[in-house]
Parts: sequence; C-alpha cells; structure tokens
Amino acid sequence: MDNSTSTATIDPPLRLGLAMWSQNQWQQTVYGNSQAHRLARYAEIFNTVEGNTTFYATPSLQNVQNWYAATHDEFKFTFKLPKHITHELQLQHAGPALQQFFSIMEPLINRTGVWKIQLPASFGPQSLPQLAQFLTQVPQGLTYGVEVRNSAFFAKGEAEQALNRLLIDNNCNRIIMDTRPVFAAAPTTAAVIDAHQKKPKVPVHAIATAHNPVVRFIGHPQAEANIHFFQNWLKQLPLWIAQNKQPYLFIHTPDNHNAPQLAVDLYRLLQQQLAQSTSALTDINLLPQQQHTTTQMGFDL
Repeated sequence: MDNSTSTATIDPPLRLGLAMWSQNQWQQTVYGNSQAHRLARYAEIFNTVEGNTTFYATPSLQNVQNWYAATHDEFKFTFKLPKHITHELQLQHAGPALQQFFSIMEPLINRTGVWKIQLPASFGPQSLPQLAQFLTQVPQGLTYGVEVRNSAFFAKGEAEQALNRLLIDNNCNRIIMDTRPVFAAAPTTAAVIDAHQKKPKVPVHAIATAHNPVVRFIGHPQAEANIHFFQNWLKQLPLWIAQNKQPYLFIHTPDNHNAPQLAVDLYRLLQQQLAQSTSALTDINLLPQQQHTTTQMGFDL
C-alpha cells in the first residue's frame, strides 16, 4: 500500500449527535432540498448518532448496508443491543442472539464507536454477576457502554462501587443520563408528559470508567432553560478531554423537533470553553437560512 496517497484521520476531541437521524421536523434545519439519504445529510453535520432502532429489532442486512453507504469512515454510530438480549434474556444464555446480531451488524463494526447495553430498572446489584459474565461473551476488541436504571447504582454505596469497578476492570463506559432539564419542565404538553413517563429520574453521576464517557442530555423544551443545566458539562467535558478521553454527547428534547439547534448551540458553548486549549472543536453548522441566532434562543456567546 502506498501510504503517500492515504489520508490520516484524527479523532475529534468530542463527538456530538442526536437521538436519531430521521425526523420530519428537521427538513429546514438538516435536510433542506437535498435528495440524499437523510442519514447522509445528517452525517455531514454531526459525527455520531444514537442508533436506538436496534434496541427494538435487529435490522435487515440490507438496511445495515444502506447505513454504511450513507456514511463515511469519520462517522461513528452508537447502537443499542436488542432488548431481547438485555431485557428478555437479561443477559443470560445470550450467545446465539449475540452471534446473530453482530453477524448482521458486521458491515458497521468499524463505524460503531460504542455498543450500548441498556439495562432495565429491575437489573439491580444481585444481577452484577450476570453482567460480568456477559462482558466476557460479547465480541472482544469493541467499545461498550452500560446504562443502568436501578436506584441502588446511584446511591454512592457498595452497589455503585461494585458496578463502577466492574466497568473499569472491563474497560467499559458508564452511560450517563442527565434528565434534570426535562424533569424541570412543567408537564403541560404531550411530549413532556411522555418524557416524564419514559425517562428515568436518576441522579447525574459524572464518572468516566473508560475512554469514551457517554452523556445523554435530555433537554428542556425552552432552549434558554438548558443553559443552567449545561454549566457542569461545560466544566466536566473539557476535563475529560484534557485527560485524553473522547466523550460522546447526545442531545435530546422532549419531541426532538428542535434538538439539532439545541445541540449546535450547546456545542458552541463548549467550543468557546475549549478555544484556548489544544483540543479546539471544529465548527458545526445547520442549514444557514434556517438557523436561529444564539442570542434569539437565549444563548449569550
């Protein structure tokens, strides 16, 4: 191979994405008049995405190949393992299901940054041996993240310490849910009510157990209200980056209609925070004719 013609790629200090890549309300901010695959347009702006679709069902090989064709090598998916494995089998006797899932997903192995293991609230301290065994059964050499929802894992006691030790020992990331913004919103709309019913109301423990801490920030429907809740992340994310970690930041809103704009605005706050460091962030822009100014949305840059 002639290395003189190859182009080396450098991983960004931080990866920014949304909960999905297809949303009808993003026509004016993400897709425009482009006839390209929605994922292809999304991947021109953001460099990662939450692949939640795989939680509900393993996709067809054709879909996986389409997703590969629509993206590029600098883009990284984060796919959830199917709920059949995490919720129905509860990580036990999951060998055949794991083999089938990763066989279908094989074309995207190198374009997946984190494989996410979301566990139900019923998965408590007594189930940690199952997780330990499971982490020896998944394909090795890949990056994994675990999201827990049982209250014992947020009590700063022995159970949480045992979980964190297990994740550190297995070089596995702890996925952090920050639902404070959405729970600060009054339940006056269907989207907020739905979010209150489905999202876990758990404390935010900003711990990095491996190289790629994952933050899922569930935003307030009023853009300016998110500034207060993002202040700690303006300190923590740069700290992780200074420690040579590469965080993943995913921005949600209750209905996700304005998630692209909120993500870009919060990213710009991080840009400003890191402007004088050696880990400066590159620009990310939505379609210019539809962008709101940051001052209109309450962001004073």
